[in-house]
Amino acid sequence: MATTTYTVGLPEHEGWLEQIAWGPTGVEHGPSPTANAGRTPYMTAADGAPVEYAPFGLRPFTGADLVLDQELFWRFDGEDSTPTSLRLAFVDDLTGLRTVLCYRTSPSTDVLLRWVELTNGGTGDLVVDQLGSAGFCLPVESPELTFLTGRWAHEFQREQLVLPAGRFEIGSSQGVPGHQFASWLAVRDAVDGQAWAVSLAWSGSWRIAVDVEVTGATRVRAGRAVSGISLAPGETLIAPQVAAAYSADGLDGVSRALHTHERSLTRDLVRPVQYNSWEATEFAVEEEGQLALASLAAELGAELFVVDDGWFTGRHDDTAGLGDWHPDPAAFPNGFATFVNGVKALGLGFGLWVEPEAVSPKSLLYQEHPDWVYRVDGRPATLIRNQLLLDLGREDVFEFVRAVFDRLLTDYPIDYVKWDMNRPPTPRGRPGAVGADLDGEHVRNYWRLLDHLRSNHPHVLVEGCAGGGGRTDLATIARTDVVWPSDNTAPMDRLNIQYGFLHAHAPHVMLSWVTDHPGFFDTRPKSLRFRFVTAMAGVLGIGADIRLWTPEQRSEAASLVTLYKEIRSTIHHGSLHLIGSPADPSCAAQYDHGARTVVLAWQTGDLNGVPALPGRRSRFPLRGLDVTATYRTSDGVEYSGAHLVHAGLPITFTATHDADVVVLDRQP
Repeated sequence: MATTTYTVGLPEHEGWLEQIAWGPTGVEHGPSPTANAGRTPYMTAADGAPVEYAPFGLRPFTGADLVLDQELFWRFDGEDSTPTSLRLAFVDDLTGLRTVLCYRTSPSTDVLLRWVELTNGGTGDLVVDQLGSAGFCLPVESPELTFLTGRWAHEFQREQLVLPAGRFEIGSSQGVPGHQFASWLAVRDAVDGQAWAVSLAWSGSWRIAVDVEVTGATRVRAGRAVSGISLAPGETLIAPQVAAAYSADGLDGVSRALHTHERSLTRDLVRPVQYNSWEATEFAVEEEGQLALASLAAELGAELFVVDDGWFTGRHDDTAGLGDWHPDPAAFPNGFATFVNGVKALGLGFGLWVEPEAVSPKSLLYQEHPDWVYRVDGRPATLIRNQLLLDLGREDVFEFVRAVFDRLLTDYPIDYVKWDMNRPPTPRGRPGAVGADLDGEHVRNYWRLLDHLRSNHPHVLVEGCAGGGGRTDLATIARTDVVWPSDNTAPMDRLNIQYGFLHAHAPHVMLSWVTDHPGFFDTRPKSLRFRFVTAMAGVLGIGADIRLWTPEQRSEAASLVTLYKEIRSTIHHGSLHLIGSPADPSCAAQYDHGARTVVLAWQTGDLNGVPALPGRRSRFPLRGLDVTATYRTSDGVEYSGAHLVHAGLPITFTATHDADVVVLDRQP
């Protein structure tokens, strides 16, 4: 890895693998900080050891990573290694289960990827009741945990707690990562500030657990949430990857490490400034009105126009239409192709919203294929948002959705797809599928479809959305170009959401809109500039009804879009430091790329009365700059690096100037 090492060792008995050290390069040269130096009364030796991965049976008391319907005991069965990967096999002779512990480095980053592969080498079925991807032992006795929690419209709220003993667990059983928790967690040593983080690449149900074990060390486990998956003889089950990072620079450092990893997963392309028409028209989509919005959006400097829900046959509200993916001829009397070309004639790309996993009970698709939805015989269907969910794990359903995409993207010059999912699967059943891995089958076909779009329609950008931030895992991020963190676009609410999101994920995948929404939780009014600077923190979009904006507002918006395009490369490729939080009177985000630093700053609390009363300007101590260099703003003001780091960048906020953008260029 770039600056860190992860070291494991095989004890003489070869019954399990142990973690030796994880930290800065060279930390492995010395006694292991996680090794147990004492006896293990009332438990097994494995229960007290820093075991990398262990089944129930081998580690029966302090927590196992793998649980089957019977106990397992391992012996080492060989290894296969390259300069960037390691595979270590263990076999249970009684059941024939072969488990391979897999490791791979993420090139030029401080991220390690881990997962396991299970193969049933026996003669009978095995039942998997818990499937971890990895376990990590940390030399921290009172870990400070940072995690992201919330609900719909309130996702990615950062929470912290110290775990002196016992267990902490987060997860989802909804068939998607969900709105309640992000599949990410960080552990910080409150004594010396070093930190570790894990992020799970799984688009279905999951769990992450933290235990303070009897030795005093902290153990973190991550993997799928499963129950009763049948593994037949000869079959292989692969657990999802976990991306793990260490940094001596604390939470800021592990976030930057994961951001770098995400840049290696995603395409290096310009993510356009978009306008989405949903908040302006909702379901009332018709050609003339959409073209009028597109024309205004082009004047503001937007590069992409996205038609959201309501464009297809029967979709006049949320009770019908899903599954019948054909443009409504009544809404587009001149033909949908003519409409799309009209948008593109304005110099805009064209995007379209779809929810391909969902179906309306009133749709033609459901009338023809009622057996395609998740269902349990004899039980009533559960409607959420007046819709059902297709059993995407079925091959016929997969082929139907693939054909829908191919038809739309072939028949019309579409540049962008917004893939939404507005309900979890419940009841999750398929008649006759006892022991089937329904969650895994759905996720794998979801990935297959995203991979199909990437390979067969590479010019099309894809946005990942699930009722907001319900599916923002690493696997989705690797197969899309942006994700939608939340349906809440209000300024202060959104700033809080983005603050948490950027702990786990990189700015270049974070789509954000400027709207006129007042907010659900913090309804304090903020300026148009504040809303724009908030959305500039990632991938800028506009979602307001811009027909209602005054000429002055449109002029201001156009100038801010122009500014964003000038700094977009720094925001998307730069190293990020979060300075303060939205809970403070002011906060900022610092992006460094090459010789340029961009600072986005927000006044989030009360003003200090300046200039009417004595006081000082708000200051933001920047990080990571060359203290011996000189930095110049775009309007010619110069600062020393030492001043910016130690005294801080000064910004004056007023009642009408509640956000700012400062561009600093390091002088030769």
